[in-house]
Amino acid sequence: MLKIKKNIFNLSINVKRYFFWVMTFSALLVNAQNSKYIIVDSISPDLKTKSNSVIRYNKTKIDLLDYNHMVVTKKRIVTVFNEYGDSDVNANELYSDKIKIKNLQAHIYDANGQEIKKIKEKDFIDESVVDGISLYSDDRKKYLKYVPLSYPYTVVYEAEIDYKTTAFLPSWLPIEGYYVSTEYSEYQIINSSDAQIRLKTENFEGFDISPIGEYHYEAENLLAISPEAYSPSFTDFAPYLKATLTEFDMEGVKGVNNNWEDFGQWMNDKLISDTQELPLEVKEKIKSLTGNAVSSIEKAKIVYQYMQEKTRYISVQVGIGGWKPMNASDVDRLGYGDCKALTNYTQALLQEVGVTSYYSVIYGGKNKRDIDSEFSTTQGNHVILCLPQDNNNIWLECTSQTVPFGYIANFTDDRDALVIKPDGGEIVHTTVYEDADNILNTKSVIELDEIGNIVADVNLESFGTQYGFHEQIQHKTHKEQELYYKNYWDYINNLSILSKELIDNKKEVVFAENVKVEALKYAARAGDRLLFQPNVFNRITEAPPRYKIRKLPLEVDRGFVDFDEFIIKLPDNVSVEALQDSISINNKFGEYEFSIKKINEKELLFKRKFLLRKGYFPNEDYNEFRDFWLKVIKHDKSKIALIKKA
Repeated sequence: MLKIKKNIFNLSINVKRYFFWVMTFSALLVNAQNSKYIIVDSISPDLKTKSNSVIRYNKTKIDLLDYNHMVVTKKRIVTVFNEYGDSDVNANELYSDKIKIKNLQAHIYDANGQEIKKIKEKDFIDESVVDGISLYSDDRKKYLKYVPLSYPYTVVYEAEIDYKTTAFLPSWLPIEGYYVSTEYSEYQIINSSDAQIRLKTENFEGFDISPIGEYHYEAENLLAISPEAYSPSFTDFAPYLKATLTEFDMEGVKGVNNNWEDFGQWMNDKLISDTQELPLEVKEKIKSLTGNAVSSIEKAKIVYQYMQEKTRYISVQVGIGGWKPMNASDVDRLGYGDCKALTNYTQALLQEVGVTSYYSVIYGGKNKRDIDSEFSTTQGNHVILCLPQDNNNIWLECTSQTVPFGYIANFTDDRDALVIKPDGGEIVHTTVYEDADNILNTKSVIELDEIGNIVADVNLESFGTQYGFHEQIQHKTHKEQELYYKNYWDYINNLSILSKELIDNKKEVVFAENVKVEALKYAARAGDRLLFQPNVFNRITEAPPRYKIRKLPLEVDRGFVDFDEFIIKLPDNVSVEALQDSISINNKFGEYEFSIKKINEKELLFKRKFLLRKGYFPNEDYNEFRDFWLKVIKHDKSKIALIKKA
């Protein structure tokens, strides 16, 4: 009996030793792998070139356990070279009652691979996704906030997240952004369920990216991409992988996603339809306000103004707090909401007065990005409202208290959106603002005195996309407005703003600026002559940058046209010595016209037109495009000679 006990004791010791050596060996393997990626000198020089950071190692593994359950494991090793690369560490996680963080940690290393700091989950910053808004208090995030004492440094970040929702399968960007290179990146989905997965890869050609198994890819030694002026959006040319399930779960609601039609049907039936009930008094009020309206458009304008005056916007992006909008009755009671909530509230109000409208998902932003019409999934970052029309649909931006009815330029214009109808989803293109519609008219009467000073009344009218750029000034303080005009005409020395009047015609979507200015010694003296630049108030001074080798395609995503007409009044003792010949340029990029002529002995008429055409061109066209701008700059700053009489 004693011998048996002794043998068991020895066996126990041996098992403990075995597990000790296994754990030690595993730790050595992990450390060996880490050491390969944490010493800065081991990075290839090519990967350092034009890089703020290098993704040394990045693996995302998705264990799909069921249509409504997945576990995502991440390991990232990122070397940061400067302050611009700090955000590339990307060590942050969202969590909620459906998303649980199982593991979260980070280690910081210096350039030589020596550990500086170990950061446990409790050391991550923990905060609400939307501070101060109780509506979304269950949605939180944890993120690493590390302030380096020196550069470069390396972060090893590890996370394991358990999702009881599968609407948002992680995507994969082998190159994560500008000025970021990638040493090694890996993406893998392990499907141990009956759920069906769909993948779509884009722009993989020309990069060292390879499939290594089902739903399994790796990328190596991807060099950083530098931004270039007038280039397409990053996702138009950078490698990108998207993944989705045909059946998924969104915050406890089962979804179907074979195509956009049934995805939209699911959104309408499960996310939107039961959220649009309004209080009885609100129904009666909105019907009373629209009682005398003679058309659906007139009713819609009244409803839109009512919504703008009653509510304010809070920022909660699509994908946080689910895609289900808050109840319209809650928006009415609280007076605020995010894009989903305010759009849904406006739709409910319109429905109450018999006006058809559709909740629409879109990518909002200055850079245009389409909902992918060929790949149905939870895309988009914004929601707007579509009012269907026979010819051109009307689109409403419901998050602004000031934007005119139907105006969406510069944020949601000219891109594909997912329109949610009762019978399913449909991809529809939003309003395109054509080159000829994006107008800036600048007119002025300029009085010149004999020593070169000018006083001028300047009248600007902006339309289309240009309206959006100019109307913003009305929301600035008096001091900010003066600074704005001095920056707008920054090539005019000694400029003073004497008065201004701003008129926002929201009905016609025209913004007028009437500005009176004075500039001392605007015209340069040269003996008995004054050298005068006739293009006083709309001069282009900077050309697109020069590149030794242009790599990216050229895109002008929004065209425009400027018309300028200035009357220049001369003093009695000054006459014209020489005027410049008229100029006319017309090419695939645009048009430029310039003329200055005598009206009489005391007045000159300057006229100018500059049209920039929307278009997409190969990188080989860039130098020609830049030359066009250089010619415009040359003529814009040209001078005429005036001479004083004896």
